Amino acid sequence: MVALPRVVLAAPSSGSGKTTVATGLMAALTGLGLAVSPHKVGPDYIDPGYHALATGRPGRNLDAFLCGPERLPGLLLHGAAGADVAVVEGVMGMFDGAAGRGEFASTAHVAKLLRAPVVLVVDASSQSRSVAALVHGFASWDPEVRLGGVILNRVASDRHEELLRDALESGGVPVLGAVRRQAEVVTPSRHLGLIPAVERDADALRAVRSMGELVRAGVDLEALLALARSAPALDAEPWDPAAEIEALGGPVPGRPVVALASGAAFSFSYAENAELLAAAGAEVAPFDPLRDEKLPEGTSALVIGGGFPEVYAERLSGNTALRESVRALAASGAPLVAECAGLLYLSRSLDGAPMCGVLDAEARMTERLTLGYREAVALSDSPLAAAGTRLNGHEFHRTVCEPGGGPAPAWGWRGAAGPRTEGFTSPTLHASYLHLHWAGAPQLPHRLLGHALLGA
Repeated sequence: MVALPRVVLAAPSSGSGKTTVATGLMAALTGLGLAVSPHKVGPDYIDPGYHALATGRPGRNLDAFLCGPERLPGLLLHGAAGADVAVVEGVMGMFDGAAGRGEFASTAHVAKLLRAPVVLVVDASSQSRSVAALVHGFASWDPEVRLGGVILNRVASDRHEELLRDALESGGVPVLGAVRRQAEVVTPSRHLGLIPAVERDADALRAVRSMGELVRAGVDLEALLALARSAPALDAEPWDPAAEIEALGGPVPGRPVVALASGAAFSFSYAENAELLAAAGAEVAPFDPLRDEKLPEGTSALVIGGGFPEVYAERLSGNTALRESVRALAASGAPLVAECAGLLYLSRSLDGAPMCGVLDAEARMTERLTLGYREAVALSDSPLAAAGTRLNGHEFHRTVCEPGGGPAPAWGWRGAAGPRTEGFTSPTLHASYLHLHWAGAPQLPHRLLGHALLGA
């Protein structure tokens, strides 16, 4: 049994200001001198970047679909090692789960798995007494979810706050704070949501600081901490990447160097993926394709995750030396793994700008958003997965790759329009739009390291 003060921040719907309040709460608690462990329900890569700025610790995801519900308590404890309190930001509306799966992977589902009290962030900008009916509905919908408090967001004035508090007074759910509407803490967005913190530098730090000040001024932090401390001890062991790898036969010898794309163009990466690579025996070597003109010395394998290469296409294209280095590594027989942004970078071109040319495909931006969980099966052997492997993944992009797959496609799944295949594989390559969380499938980095040794 492990004691960990913790709280989940949920909302009735997307757009309620959950990220502003959650990030501000993390910053405010950190400002009190507490070690705050930041977490995000679902597959989102962007919010955890702001969480990391607020707390000085990696933002981590808790996704029941990608990782399996049974792993989430352990993943929480792993991320929260040494922390005084864990703050978990929810996803969408509190009871909105994976499409067609009821509450599965919803904020409510994860809160129950974590046995954590929930604070409901309510956008109060267009209501007064009606807020009581809304909160009553969320408090009574599922008796297994413990709704421990409400934070009223986007409150217009003292009088507005008074009306809201009067309406909620007899409802049995404490009001833990009222956060004023402030335009200056709005974080800018573009085609896939918020602009990642890694791209905004000083602006992102100022925004996080403003969020913290806003929450500190409007939320009863002591009452919120008391609620977090009321969470019962968790009957779970912290997730351990080394134990996961030992169960697969242990780390590979030789410390092969795995180059890991990072920086503003490739900022979508789960912390556990790199931890599993290191546990599997890799020397993980981050590099920035916007700045570095060659791959890390001794690179034996290359991993290129998600991000926004479409925003930086000209700069990526202009780094000719690195593109040639990637192409040479591919020709050498070293394994390459790319997902989403990495797929675009390995193509011949992106919106007309030359890319690495490892894949015989062209990529371009579109107006259409492709978004959703996928239950996929590997259709071909690759350095990442053996044919027949079944995994859960997530798509999130406004680009297309033409063709969408090669003669040996990476994945197949059944979508709304019927069966679909996509991606490219070879004995040394795996490139696909599908985002994967390797904590849910630790055999993937272990297999990749084995192929890195073969190619060395």
